[in-house]
Amino acid sequence: MIETQVSKGIISTYFDKLQNNLDLDVAIVGGGPSGIVAAYYLSKAGLKVAQFDRKLSPGGGMWGGAMMFNQIVVQKEALDIVKDFKIKYEHFEDDLYVMDSVESTSALIYHAVHEGATIFNCYSVEDVVFKKNVVNGVVVNWTPVLREGLHVDPLNIMAKFVVDGTGHDSEMCKTVARKNGIELATSTGKVIGERSLDVIEGEDEVVKGTKEIYPGLYVCGMAASAVSGTPRMGPIFGGMLMSGKRVADLIIDRLKK
Repeated sequence: MIETQVSKGIISTYFDKLQNNLDLDVAIVGGGPSGIVAAYYLSKAGLKVAQFDRKLSPGGGMWGGAMMFNQIVVQKEALDIVKDFKIKYEHFEDDLYVMDSVESTSALIYHAVHEGATIFNCYSVEDVVFKKNVVNGVVVNWTPVLREGLHVDPLNIMAKFVVDGTGHDSEMCKTVARKNGIELATSTGKVIGERSLDVIEGEDEVVKGTKEIYPGLYVCGMAASAVSGTPRMGPIFGGMLMSGKRVADLIIDRLKK
């Protein structure tokens, strides 16, 4: 019966997809714009990439623009990335350009998946795989399981590298440092915490702070700001896009040597 076929089609192909992503080149935690941009460029380079987002709709805070005014701003330096994703933009003032936030977020997701990245929504990454003092993968569970406080064990997904793209909370960096007694590549060895808003410094430092923060663990986007103690920047997204491309380039250089 067709009702059974519909269920079988979803179940069988979903589990094929899950099993095909148990061993990855790169696992990206968090579904914000920097992580999606990273997934696009990593996949375009031929790497096996999966991205895990706890929400139903990936895209992070980009959908809502600023205060639900669904426009965003990018600077001239990020336009090459905008063009790669075929997003419409228009000049505003000086070196600033504006884009529709819904189109922009949709385009990021579409092109990342079209290049071969797999996005698992409704997944929470509750821990990392940590072997011989190196991050080797992620530990995942259904978001509703954690939200309801159910005692259900997770599954493990291995990866050559993990990217913390969890935004302001920098969850993976905090977890690795807290659970394993290690020092991160910051001035204090710990997650410092983001500073208050400064657009120019925030945009500059988020790209500079995109790096391998601990063996096997990279950080990008607002997580990079939070870990290194640099300012937030508000609804200007050029830094997010450039941070995503930078982390992809760093990992590609490592894996393609």
